Amino acid sequence: MQLVVLGSGTSVFHPHRASAGFWLQTDCGSLLLDCSAAAPHRMAQEELDWQSLDAIWISHLHLDHCGGLAPFLFGIKWSPGISGRTKPLRIIGCEGLEKLMRAIDNAHAYKLFEQPFPVEIQEIAAVDKPVSFELLAGLEAQAISTPHQPESLALQVTDSSGAKLVYSSDTGYSESLAEFAARARLLILECSFYRDKPTRKHLELADALQIARAAKPRKLLLTHLYPDWDGVELESEAKQLWAGETIEARDGLRIEI
Repeated sequence: MQLVVLGSGTSVFHPHRASAGFWLQTDCGSLLLDCSAAAPHRMAQEELDWQSLDAIWISHLHLDHCGGLAPFLFGIKWSPGISGRTKPLRIIGCEGLEKLMRAIDNAHAYKLFEQPFPVEIQEIAAVDKPVSFELLAGLEAQAISTPHQPESLALQVTDSSGAKLVYSSDTGYSESLAEFAARARLLILECSFYRDKPTRKHLELADALQIARAAKPRKLLLTHLYPDWDGVELESEAKQLWAGETIEARDGLRIEI
């Protein structure tokens, strides 16, 4: 698997960090993890094959994680050559996703679901125990609720080789998330604040690395970085709190898993 960071930032506008989005390329197909308003154009900037995207995962309904989904569907139907696509686009994610998309679609007769190809929406309930489902054929997936919004979900993806990726998206501190992410090849973990976080619904560095120490991932990618991080050497600070490999997410970063 290969991960491409499309957006390492938050809802706060930043000159170098777009809002959330990650492209995951697997042997089973391509997957977009969250779709902020910036994500569709960032896929094009990274020269990714967005016209052939197989599935989109939406972790929760904050706009910096789902605000680009309607524009993506609106834009893809007019892209050159898309009329030749017949395979479905799967949109899988949190509860309330379809209601939101239908409301946007009906607000101005956008016809977002009238595509040359089928568009399938599947919602996953936010529960305390992992829920298994098919993300792509041949790709195992599980989701578990996180303490952020009532619908918020973390995602675990395991390929045929046994390589496991876990994407927390936005979350407060959670011991169950650490268990869910145990021994992942790559843990993509939010780390919104350096310290003195203003809310329990996000993580600061000490929280994130407490989860990492418990989960013991092979690599830790810290993302969803607010401007609090500007001028701070994230990787150096992380080394003081745990011995594992920590990577600061940067837009355009590519990681082999």
